[in-house]
Amino acid sequence: MELQRSEDQGLPERKGQKRKLEEEIQEDREISLPTGAARRALLAEVTAQVTVLESAFTWRESDRSAAKRATHVLAELAKNEEVVNVIVEGGAVPALVKHLQAPPCEDRDRSPKPFEHEVEKGSAFALGLLAVKPEHQQLIVDSGALSHLVNLLRRYKDSSISRAVISVIRRAADALTNLAHENSSIKTRVRMEGGIPPLVELLEFTDTKVQRAAAGALRTLAFKNDENKNQIVECNALPTLILMLRSEDAAIHYEAVGVIGNLVHSSPNIKREVLAAGALQPVIGLLNSCCSESQREAALLLGQFAATDSDCKVHIVQRGAVRPLIEMLHSPDVQLKEMSTFALGRLAQDTHNQAGIAHSGGLVPLLKLLDSKNGSLQHNAAFALYGLADNEDNVSDFIRVGGVQRLQDGEFIVQATKDCVAKTLKRLEEKIHGRVLNHLLYLMRIAEKPVQRRVALALAYLCSPDDQRTIFIDNNGLELLLGLLGSTSTKQQLDGAVALYKLSNKAMTLSPMDAAPPSPTPQVYLGEQYVNNATLSDVTFLVEGRRFYAHRICLLASSDAFRAMFDGGYREKDARDIEIPNIKWEVFELMMRFIYTGSVDVTLDIAQDLLRAADQYLLEGLKRLCEYTIAQDISLENVSSMYELSEAFHAISLRHTCILFILEHFDKLSARPGHLHLIQRIVPEIRNYFAKALTKPNPHKLQL
Repeated sequence: MELQRSEDQGLPERKGQKRKLEEEIQEDREISLPTGAARRALLAEVTAQVTVLESAFTWRESDRSAAKRATHVLAELAKNEEVVNVIVEGGAVPALVKHLQAPPCEDRDRSPKPFEHEVEKGSAFALGLLAVKPEHQQLIVDSGALSHLVNLLRRYKDSSISRAVISVIRRAADALTNLAHENSSIKTRVRMEGGIPPLVELLEFTDTKVQRAAAGALRTLAFKNDENKNQIVECNALPTLILMLRSEDAAIHYEAVGVIGNLVHSSPNIKREVLAAGALQPVIGLLNSCCSESQREAALLLGQFAATDSDCKVHIVQRGAVRPLIEMLHSPDVQLKEMSTFALGRLAQDTHNQAGIAHSGGLVPLLKLLDSKNGSLQHNAAFALYGLADNEDNVSDFIRVGGVQRLQDGEFIVQATKDCVAKTLKRLEEKIHGRVLNHLLYLMRIAEKPVQRRVALALAYLCSPDDQRTIFIDNNGLELLLGLLGSTSTKQQLDGAVALYKLSNKAMTLSPMDAAPPSPTPQVYLGEQYVNNATLSDVTFLVEGRRFYAHRICLLASSDAFRAMFDGGYREKDARDIEIPNIKWEVFELMMRFIYTGSVDVTLDIAQDLLRAADQYLLEGLKRLCEYTIAQDISLENVSSMYELSEAFHAISLRHTCILFILEHFDKLSARPGHLHLIQRIVPEIRNYFAKALTKPNPHKLQL
C-alpha cells in the first residue's frame, strides 16, 4: 500500500524571493535604530529630501540633479531596515511614487533630457527597499506606484538601450518583486495593471541582469496565484524560461527554475505543459550545477514532476537524475539534502525506480538522514525508504546494512514520520519469505559476522512464526543472538536481548503461567468438606505439634511422593501418625486443600514456602500456581534472587518468566552491578528455553 500523500503534503515551501536591492555604489552606510535626537535629525533629513522631490518635478537640469540626489539619499537610508519606518513617516512614499514618471514636456520636444531615466531609477530603487517591510507594501500601491512601475518596464521600447534604461527597468522589476512578496492582493493588482506581459518580454532582453530581475518578479507573481500562473503561460513564457535553464549564468538558471517551480506547484495542467515544452532534461542537468540554489530548485521541481505521473517518474530516472540526487544526500547543505530526499521519495514510489535507487547507493545515505534533527528532512528520508522497501530486490540490502535497526532505534520528530517508519517495517515484514528469506539465510551463513548478526536481529522482528525454527535453530540464528549477549558492547547486548524478547513474543501467544499443567495421573478430589476432617480419616499428620486428618486414597492419587510414602518401603507406610517437619501449619493446610479440591488461592506472603512444599511433594499443579503468584512480584531488584529460587525448586515456569523479564528490561538491568554475571549465568537456560519453544510442535504456539 502506498503511503497516501496529497500534492502539497511534505512539499518543501517555495516562495517568491525578495530582491536583494544593492546599488552600484559599494559603500553602504550603517545606521542604527534612531532614538531621541538622532531620530529627530533623521526625520528632518527625510523631510528635507521629500521637500526637494516635491518641488523639483521639472526637466530643468538643476531640478533633475536635485531630484536624483534626493532619491539616492533616501535609498541609501532605506538600506537599513531599522529606519524604514521613519522614512515612510516623513512622507517619502508619495514623493517617490511621483518621480516614477518623467516630468511633463511638450510633445515636439525631442532634445536630450538631463538625467533621463536616472530619477525614476532612484525612486524605484528606494520604493523597492521600503517595500521589504510588508506593512508598507499596500501604502506604496495605494499611492499609485504599480502603473508607473509597469510603464517603466516598457521604456526599452521607446528608447535607445542605454545603461540608464537597463537600470531603470531592472529597478522597476525588483520593486514589483518586493511589493508582491507574500501579498496575494498585490500580485493580482500587478496582473490587472498589465505587469505580466512586459515581464515575460523582458526574459529575452539582452542584458542578463534585466532577465534575472524579470524572472524574479514572475517567480513571485506566480507563487500561489493561479490566475497569474495562467497568464504567464499564455504569454508564452515557457520556451524562454526553458532556454534560460541551460544558461551558463547561475543567476539566470536559478531564477528560471524558480519561476517554473512556482508555475507547476499544485497546477497539474501547467506541469504537463512544462514537460511537453521540454523542461525535463535541462532541469535534470541543473542537478550538476555549481550553484547549490539551482540544484535545490531543480531537485524540488523534479519531485513535483514525479508526484503523480508514473511515466514521468521512470523518465526522470532514465535521463540520469538518480546519481546526482544521491550525491546531494552527502552535502553539508541541509536544504539541498531536503530537496533531494523529497525528489527521491517521489521517484521511489515506482517499482523499477526502487531497485535503481538502491543499486545506485541511495540506501545508506537515506538511512543516515533518519538521524537528522530537521523534521522535514527526516520525514522525506523516511518516505523515500518506505518506497525502497516495496521492492523485494532491496529487502536483503536493507537488512544487510542495518536498516531495520535504524528504523527501530530512530528518534522521530513528528508523528507522520513515526507512522511512515511503522509502515516501512510492516512492508519489509511482508516480504520475508521465498527468495528473500533464502538470500537472508545465505547471508547468515557466509557473510561477515556483523552482517550475520544484523540479519539475525532483523529476522527476530520480521520473520513469520512458521519460519522461526528454520532461521534460528536450523540456520544458527539463535546462536548469533546469544553471541550478542556476550558482547563487550552494551549496545549489542541490548540489541540481542530486545530481539530475543521479540522472538519469544512471536513464538508464543499465551502467558507462561495462565494455567496449571494437567496432572500426570487422574486426580481424585474428595472435596472441601473432607479437608482436615476426621470422618473416614485413615492417616494423621503431625504439623507443628497439631494433628491434621487426611485420607490415603486422596493422597495416593495426588502425587508420586505420597504414593512412594504409602506404597513403598518407607516407615510411614503403616504409621497412623506421620510427623511433617520443616513445614508451617498454614503452608501444609493450603497444600492439602489443593490436594482435596484441585485449586487454592495462593497469596504472595506464603507463595515461596508453598512452592517449597509443592516441590517436595511433587505437586506440579500447585507449583505452577505458586510460580504464577511469585512471578507477579518480579522486579529489577529481586529478579536475580527469583531466578535462584526457580533453580532451587525446579520451577521451570518461574525460571522462564525471569528470563523473559531480564530480556524485556535489559536496558535498565544493564545499569546495575552484577548484571554481566547474571546474563552469563542464564545464557545456557535461554538457549534451552528457545530450543524448546521453537521446536515444540504446538499449533497454538503456547508459551512454556
